[in-house]
Order: sequence, then C-alpha cells, then structure tokens
Amino acid sequence: MIREETVFGPIFSRRLGTSLGVNLLPEKGKICNFDCIYCECGWNKDGRSDTVLPTAAKVHHDLQSKLETLQQQGVKVDSITFSGDGEPTLNPEFPAIIADTVALRDQYAPTAKVSVLSNATRVHLPEVFEALTKVDNPIMKIDAPTNELVARINQPSPGYDIARVVTALKQFKGNFVLQTCMLRSKEYQFDSSSPEVLDGWMQIVRELRPRQIMVYTIDRATPAQDLELFTPEEMTRLVQPLIDEGFNLQIKGALAP
Repeated sequence: MIREETVFGPIFSRRLGTSLGVNLLPEKGKICNFDCIYCECGWNKDGRSDTVLPTAAKVHHDLQSKLETLQQQGVKVDSITFSGDGEPTLNPEFPAIIADTVALRDQYAPTAKVSVLSNATRVHLPEVFEALTKVDNPIMKIDAPTNELVARINQPSPGYDIARVVTALKQFKGNFVLQTCMLRSKEYQFDSSSPEVLDGWMQIVRELRPRQIMVYTIDRATPAQDLELFTPEEMTRLVQPLIDEGFNLQIKGALAP
C-alpha cells in the first residue's frame, strides 16, 4: 500500500520517464471516487485515517523547494506528474495548483512535461477541463466500455456514467492521452481480452481518437488477490487492429524484479 508525500521522487515511470510526483490528496490516507481492484494504493476503506488535503500554497512551497534542489543537483526531470493516493482532480484547488505548477515548471525545469493521471470522472466540470488543457499530458483512464463493466474493475462512486465521460473527453478533440489497464479476474468476472470488454473499448478509442493510448498491466501488489496480468505480446495482439488503423499505442508490461 503506497502513501505519498505531497511532492515525492523523482521516480522512474514506465510511461513518463524520470517523474517528479505530486499528490493532491492526504499524505497518510487515500481519497478516490474509484476503488479499482488493481490500485497499488489499496482499498479506499483502508485509507481513511487521514483526510487532510494539501492547499495550493503548500503544493507551491513543496514543489518549488524540490525543483530548486533538483536544479542545484543537476537532476533532469522528464515529467511533473499528478498522481498520488487517489484522484487528483478531487482537490478543490486543482485549477489553481495546475496554474502554479506550470509557472514553476517554466522557471525551474522548462524541458519537463506536466502530466495528470486522472480517471476522467470530472472532466465534464468546466474548471477541471480548463485546467487540464493547460498541461502537456492529460492522461485519462478508461478501462471498460460500459457502466456494468466499469463497476467490476473500477468500482466507482454512485453516479458514474461512461457516456458522460466519453462526451466530456470529446472536448479535447483528440489532444489527450488515454490510459487503459488490462487484466483478468475470475472473482470480479472481468477479462480485458473478452469481446464484451475489448470490442467496446476499441469503439470508444475510435470515437475519441486520442493522440496516444497507453496500454499497460499490473506491476505491483494489488488489493484484489486473483488478478492476472497480460504480457506485452498478448496486449499487442489484442490492440493490433488499432495499430493497423494508425493509432499511436504505447504498450507496457510488468517490469522484471
């Protein structure tokens, strides 16, 4: 179970290179409107000991301090990445924090990209969408194509609607990154390779036409115990129709120990 400080790393990311993490959620807890069966942060119920969200002022202070240190050390940062212990856009100061971060990046690490890993549940909110258009890599999650299937793998809070998410993502006009985790689970009756998941997911990809699709599998300990990962070869075979159609896919398997 991972619990992150407000600013952490840099760490090596399979998808983003040398990544300086920013956690907009409690340092010793977890707040998310998903409860994904594969989440490396564990179940939501186990992360309720801390509910204090960092303010924009704290994020600015901690990020500036870290960037100054890394600059002095000559450490190159490829990405300033908003991830952490839950959904970053749940922080009510998310728009202000993004504006501050872009300014700090420009000052201390101008070659770094600003990336946000999000479950895309709040893109329909104008202030969230506007903030996401200011970052280099708005990385939005869709793991399954129907509300029923999303309920199995992501276990969202009440009110989730995949149709609303897809409509909201259309606002990007393709200028975003779609991320998808592929796995199997008998207990949760979910298999990313099954036609009910794969065919519908590929149709959403064709509808949204994101500039890049990140397909990956589980790499760390997960709260659900029966999950099976896919090999890079399996995932490549599954998404081959999209590759043949010219989509830009980045496929990442589990890292070797």
